[in-house]
Amino acid sequence: MRTGEMSVLGSRKRNVLGVLVDAVARDSAVAAIIDAARERQRLTVSALAVHGVMTGVLDREHRYRLNHLDLVVPDGQPVRWALNLLHAARLPERVYGPDLMLDVCAKAAERGLPVYFYGSRSETLESLCRNLTARYPGLVIAGAQGSRFRRLSPPERVATVEAIRRSGAAIVFIGLGCPRQEVWAYEYGRELNIPLIAVGAAFDFHAGNLKRAPASLQRAGLEWLYRLLQEPRRLWRRYLFLNPSYLALLVVQALRLHAFDGGSATQPTHDVSYG
Repeated sequence: MRTGEMSVLGSRKRNVLGVLVDAVARDSAVAAIIDAARERQRLTVSALAVHGVMTGVLDREHRYRLNHLDLVVPDGQPVRWALNLLHAARLPERVYGPDLMLDVCAKAAERGLPVYFYGSRSETLESLCRNLTARYPGLVIAGAQGSRFRRLSPPERVATVEAIRRSGAAIVFIGLGCPRQEVWAYEYGRELNIPLIAVGAAFDFHAGNLKRAPASLQRAGLEWLYRLLQEPRRLWRRYLFLNPSYLALLVVQALRLHAFDGGSATQPTHDVSYG
């Protein structure tokens, strides 16, 4: 989907540093996902925070992937602020990936739509499935497959697609981390005609591996600081380099000092096939 085209929800995608993000409320995103699941229609979805936007800014091929996902929602407060500042979107809240996942699971349980979890480690998936079925007794879990933490061979990729198809899943949640999960949604979306939703750290949150930031920090856009204190070795480069770069580039776009063209991306010539 290129700049100026209509999103799956009928609202125009907005350009944030050349990455096209849907100015959409959470309830509308949930409704679109459930409708697509009921109709067995493809819907590639990502909940994108600052790190996700910056991966698209810095990598032309990945920007192409992001801009060809069907629905990209503002996961991070700074992404929501950008939509409001640059495009007068008037979004009252972000579409936080872990909350989006819970809302979709609740609706899936009501409608009898089986869900599938792809990514993370087997012990995390076990806790995740146990916690979600306790929270939503009607939730049907069609399957769960842990990450191999490497690229898949062509036979492994075929086997993954066939396993998901045979499971009867109507919705797949992807927890591979950014940007691998967006790559996965982009590539597998061509073969799986159901919603594929990249939800970041939601698996770890709902499995009980990570604690969520206090609501006050989330509202202030400081969840990144809370997570940095939890996982400093893994996250320090991401937040201490990418966050200031994002803010600086946002000022450049707001002042119209540079045109960030959402169409100036490079189509990948081959699949990466993360798994």
